[in-house]
Amino acid sequence: MSAPPILIDTHCHLDLADFDADRNVVLARAREAGVTDIVLPAITAAGWSDLRRLCAGEPGLHPALGLHPVYLDEHGPRDLDALEQAIAAAPPVAIGEIGLDYFVADVDPERQRVLFEAQLAIAQAADLPVLLHVRKAHDQVLAILRRMRLSGGIAHAFNGSLQQAQQYLELGFVLGFGGMVTFARSSRLHRLARALPETAIVLETDAPDLTVAAHQGERNSPEYLPDVLAALADLRGEDPTALAAQTTANARAVLKL
Repeated sequence: MSAPPILIDTHCHLDLADFDADRNVVLARAREAGVTDIVLPAITAAGWSDLRRLCAGEPGLHPALGLHPVYLDEHGPRDLDALEQAIAAAPPVAIGEIGLDYFVADVDPERQRVLFEAQLAIAQAADLPVLLHVRKAHDQVLAILRRMRLSGGIAHAFNGSLQQAQQYLELGFVLGFGGMVTFARSSRLHRLARALPETAIVLETDAPDLTVAAHQGERNSPEYLPDVLAALADLRGEDPTALAAQTTANARAVLKL
């Protein structure tokens, strides 16, 4: 039996408590499925130490540090200084996840924007890519990115239009596809996945959230990343092994892995 293709999960919250009971088992299964590398984006400063400790103790785990836009009330005034200091001490693979979320009604848009731009400036100064969280705000994020030229990054769980996708690509970004592409109802996402060049796509799970169709209603896991690959290969009419190699190369290039 041939070995599975090498895959990179570019967005997985393996550090969260959802995995405390069986994290080692999940990791072992993911590696058996061909997932050699996993990027762990931070959500709040309070989680940075545990996230980094986990990545330091396991081969193939890569930390990203940032302040998630939805959790504004958990970010203190000193967290941006702490982010700069943490990067200077030991640079992560990226700054993230950061961005704008205008889908959640009670999270102040202006405070989000100020936090986002401050973190982009930190990423720019450190020459690091960014992991973007964007909901109902692609045009606003793109306008900011055009002003603040960065070292690229990933638009995580991309759900925008083809025109918006092309604008991200022009700015040096690639687009993350995860569990939603495995659902038959995701027709808009399917059209986008077919239209993009193969150099634009990276794989992700966003585990424990946004699971694949075969495990609907369950906790998501990095071991399900091959389901995302299979769905994309089927949609695009491509060989899964070749698509795996391309998406892995895309992830390595943008994140300098």
